Amino acid sequence: MRAALIQMRSGRDMARNIADAATMIRAAKADGADFVSTPEMTNILEPDRPRLKSLARTEDEDASVQAFSELAAELGLWLNIGSLALKGPGEKLLNRSLLFRPDGTVAARYDKIHLFDVNLPTGETLRESHAYEGGHAAVLADTPFGKLGLTICYDMRFPKLYRSLAQAGATLFTVPSAFTVPTGQAHWEVLLRARAIETGGFVLAAAQGGTHESGRQTFGHSLIASPWGEVLAEAGTEPQVVVADLDLSTVHHARRRIPVLTHDCSFDLEILNPPAGVATSVR
Repeated sequence: MRAALIQMRSGRDMARNIADAATMIRAAKADGADFVSTPEMTNILEPDRPRLKSLARTEDEDASVQAFSELAAELGLWLNIGSLALKGPGEKLLNRSLLFRPDGTVAARYDKIHLFDVNLPTGETLRESHAYEGGHAAVLADTPFGKLGLTICYDMRFPKLYRSLAQAGATLFTVPSAFTVPTGQAHWEVLLRARAIETGGFVLAAAQGGTHESGRQTFGHSLIASPWGEVLAEAGTEPQVVVADLDLSTVHHARRRIPVLTHDCSFDLEILNPPAGVATSVR
């Protein structure tokens, strides 16, 4: 399997973002890619929440969904649009990942479960939950390359999600992202490699990178990690296509060598010298 990641620098113009992504997706296909993944917020990266809400459309109405469906069918490509900002059924938006089959139909959709709410040391405050409705279900999709677990960005900090997907049969994981620079420098590679090692699966993390027209900076470094935790390909910070050939048999070999997915056990947690009112044992 030849996998390609599209590293973008999405801006505030949806039409331009769609065109930029399409150009790189075509380049990936020309380079022999069987599967292509784009980053989080492929259709728009807009910090002005009122403007974003005014531009967002439902999945059925969104121009990017139609454009990428047609592109997948034209190229005969398995295409994961890492995530799109879409209008939800209520007042909030959806951060949704879509997987298109080579005929352009939607094979799977996943709404980001873990939302990033934080006060950063830089003074920047992010409240994803103010604008987005979180998802409630993990999603596993069948592809010719193996079962694919769909995740988005902040999800990567929650190992239980990946373990659950792996135990359900996932051998590949997409992690489209728009990581901040400080957290990217500290945690990006180590988290992605850890998720690959823990699951014995391939991790495909397409990212936003560089300084966007809004002034926001994202880390970039789109990355493909093997089931053994090796970095097979990695980008810098500029928009580009990252390609790697994946030997899918290595999933089986890694899981045989370290069969952690079969070694779950129950245990009690004993708390020594607990504060008053805290139970000393938790089952």
